Amino acid sequence: MKRLFVLICMSLSATLFAQEKTLRLDYIFYGDATHAGIALSELRSLDSWAGRRSRMDELPLKGNGQVTVRDTTGKVLYRTSFSSLFQEWQTTEESTRMSRSFENVFLVPMPESKATVTVELFDPHARVTASFTHPVDPSDILIRPAWCSTASRDLMINGPLDKCIDVLIVAEGYTFGEMETFYRDARAAMESILAHEPFKQLKDRFNFRAAGLVSPVSGVSIPGREIWKDTPLHSHFNTFYTDRYLTTLHVKDLHDAIAGIPYELIIILANTDNYGGGGIYNSYTLTTAHHAKFKPVVVHEFGHSFGGLADEYFYDDQYGDYYPADTEPWEQNLTTRVDFGCKWEDMVGNEGVGLIEGGGYKSKGVWRGCEDCRMKTNSAEGFCPVCQRALERLIRFYTD
Repeated sequence: MKRLFVLICMSLSATLFAQEKTLRLDYIFYGDATHAGIALSELRSLDSWAGRRSRMDELPLKGNGQVTVRDTTGKVLYRTSFSSLFQEWQTTEESTRMSRSFENVFLVPMPESKATVTVELFDPHARVTASFTHPVDPSDILIRPAWCSTASRDLMINGPLDKCIDVLIVAEGYTFGEMETFYRDARAAMESILAHEPFKQLKDRFNFRAAGLVSPVSGVSIPGREIWKDTPLHSHFNTFYTDRYLTTLHVKDLHDAIAGIPYELIIILANTDNYGGGGIYNSYTLTTAHHAKFKPVVVHEFGHSFGGLADEYFYDDQYGDYYPADTEPWEQNLTTRVDFGCKWEDMVGNEGVGLIEGGGYKSKGVWRGCEDCRMKTNSAEGFCPVCQRALERLIRFYTD
């Protein structure tokens, strides 16, 4: 009976979506510390769908924002969640003095017929700060196809798009003559991730590809050293004036560059030995490729971008408060003890798991599960049991 139910659900989802096409949603998030807005920039289409084929109306995690696709009767067809640089910027001091806009791109399966898409943003108290709903007609002649000519190479293929999680590793700041160096770096990044549990035991549920995006110049921008380089993804250190924070604000350029290659998750490797990186849940990982700590850093940042895991370190000098005392974090590896029962309470006392104060950039009022973890330090042996369980649940959510 259970197998029959699963087959019926899969058949139903196939009638709701053009399964071999992706709808790319390009938005602008804008505002300041107290106001947020969402505007549609463009709709684009891709010729394949690399995302999940079951549990499509469920959320993998709550996230700092959500995208929901509904049919014309209001029935939920697909849901996903995300975090954004815009919402992080809203917690900075700069956002109290000015307004800014940020690009955001999300991929959903192309509907078979007319539908609506709703995008919501949440503040640290889990309150809706912006909501935007717009129609989508798959027959709209102005949904522009997306294509690219970036060369790619298969690193590890374990199955078709509908069976595996598809990870694409993208070059940033590598010239044509440095492409073989990039492909070696990409393989090292993949092997570093797969050396960590639970990725190690579940590696057959992943595909890895590498996109050799050629740059006219070698290296990336480091504004703090007055170094600016015209690389394809325009990435740079010193994001929000933090020396080691490496990001790109040109998210549409990123997705344009890889449009012809199947992907769900993106890892960008920057051709530099300067220390740093960044990981944004359901957006991208971006990390330096030639620093001595490259391997643990790429795994840590992948914990953010794939697993929605929070930083477990703290230094108490953040301008904004990411984790207020009256709200339970949606991230699965931190708790404010508002609803600890929904986190790792059942694991306490096993494998060194407990309730240890300090995490999420705060030494007080936020708790983590273990003394050390890949989400806390580069010297940790790997992800702690709390993070491992959270990651395994996500992998199985996407692939079971």
